Amino acid sequence: MASPFTEIALGLKVAVRLTPKASRDRVEGTQAEADGGMVLKVSVTAVPEDGKANSALIKLLAKEWRLPKSAIEIVHGATDRRKTLFIGGDAGQLRQSLEEWMAKLP
Repeated sequence: MASPFTEIALGLKVAVRLTPKASRDRVEGTQAEADGGMVLKVSVTAVPEDGKANSALIKLLAKEWRLPKSAIEIVHGATDRRKTLFIGGDAGQLRQSLEEWMAKLP
């Protein structure tokens, strides 16, 4: 099964599709992309100006994943809807934890 999570040497990469100016902050689940990849769909109420939507994304995911905000970093796509996040740590452990979290999504 395709996953938005990719294990790398120092942690985990997460593919995200962010929708700013939404009616509420929430993780909507996963979505297949045209290139065959899988992304985590996230909506935030913040506007895409001065990094506000990016900050809201990190705050929401840190809360959902029970991680410190400092553990999540946007490494690609800071000004794009499609983003790549990096979470430092034990890749296998992080992936297992996030896959279990994802299984509980509606």
